[in-house]
Amino acid sequence: MLRAPEARDRAAFVELLASPEVHTHLGGPRPREELERELPGTPARWPGSFVVDLDGAMIGQILLRRTAEHHCPAAVGKVDLGYLFLPRAWGRGYATEACATALDWLDGVLPGEPVVLTTQTANTGSMRLAAKLGFTEVERFRAWDAEQWLGRRSDPREAHRAGEPARTPHR
Repeated sequence: MLRAPEARDRAAFVELLASPEVHTHLGGPRPREELERELPGTPARWPGSFVVDLDGAMIGQILLRRTAEHHCPAAVGKVDLGYLFLPRAWGRGYATEACATALDWLDGVLPGEPVVLTTQTANTGSMRLAAKLGFTEVERFRAWDAEQWLGRRSDPREAHRAGEPARTPHR
């Protein structure tokens, strides 16, 4: 389900970044012509950058990257979970499965690393996903002309020691 970005994903990246539906809570889409002109033929690769693949086609993207700057000081220096999915993939559980798999990967590479997630409170789908993944509210703040929610993921090792069931890897 998760793999590195490839040249064949370029058209899906353009669709994802130009989609008004995808960018409802993200400040709006970018113009398709601009994306066609500016996106490289092969997307950049780095640890923590994943394409979500379904039957050989890209349906989304997941990014895990350390936050150097953020509107909320509590997020600075933490690993930030970001994700985008094409509308045709919404409501099918793919985001939950893919994000859980990416977080499992991170737990293997950087055990116990704090992870944050920021979303608009109006984005009810993202708010539900954050709860399913074990993120709890740190604070709310205003940015980009909307109320934002910052969540932090509980350390899965701590939850396991506290007697809660450990998350099952989705590999």
